[in-house]
Amino acid sequence: MNNAQEFFLSLFFQPDLSSMYPILYSFRRCPYAMRARLALHVSGIVVEVREVSLRNKPESMLLASPKGSVPVLVLPDGQVIDESWDIMQWALRRHDPDNWSGENEACLVAAIPLLNENDSTFKAALDRYKYFERYPEHPQLFYRNQGEQFLQQLENRLQLTKHLLSDDFSIADAAILPFIRQFADVDADWFAQSLYPALQRWLANFLTSNEFSAVMRKYPVWQKGDPPVLLSI
Repeated sequence: MNNAQEFFLSLFFQPDLSSMYPILYSFRRCPYAMRARLALHVSGIVVEVREVSLRNKPESMLLASPKGSVPVLVLPDGQVIDESWDIMQWALRRHDPDNWSGENEACLVAAIPLLNENDSTFKAALDRYKYFERYPEHPQLFYRNQGEQFLQQLENRLQLTKHLLSDDFSIADAAILPFIRQFADVDADWFAQSLYPALQRWLANFLTSNEFSAVMRKYPVWQKGDPPVLLSI
């Protein structure tokens, strides 16, 4: 959609502001949406969750965020936050009962180098490892080896502390765990036998946590006119 088309649409349509609560457009298995839901859950903020089909994205979501990727958070005043890291910060700055951001946001700042590597080189390797048929330039093992460079970095940290920044769960863990879960799921047998024992424990603890269960509830795909699903995720 070009700028002229966006302007034309804006004359006739506005983002759906019918809810008095923030509206979260989400997709259950997307790791970016998952990290956003984790922060919203721990913050206790009530939102209206709209599960979307990535093959048939709702018009209201595309009008709010034309880039068309989840998560998208639409606030009651019309403000749109459509980057997962920004949603996490927005939620935790309103209420951070478990101190995920750390004193004076020290954990948030310390998480940024890990987040940047996770969202760039590791995510690229993950996509190629998972969908290796689309990238025939190299065999699947090549892409797994690329991803393992980040796994080893995390393993080294987790050999020293229970979580990535300290013994306490933080925003860094919440931001990165959904992607490690996806990487491990590509070949669960390999991951279970891999030489990353601390990483395996870290992921296993997350997968059996109340937080993971809360943010992985299944909802039907939202359709315009559906009654709102209101909850603290």
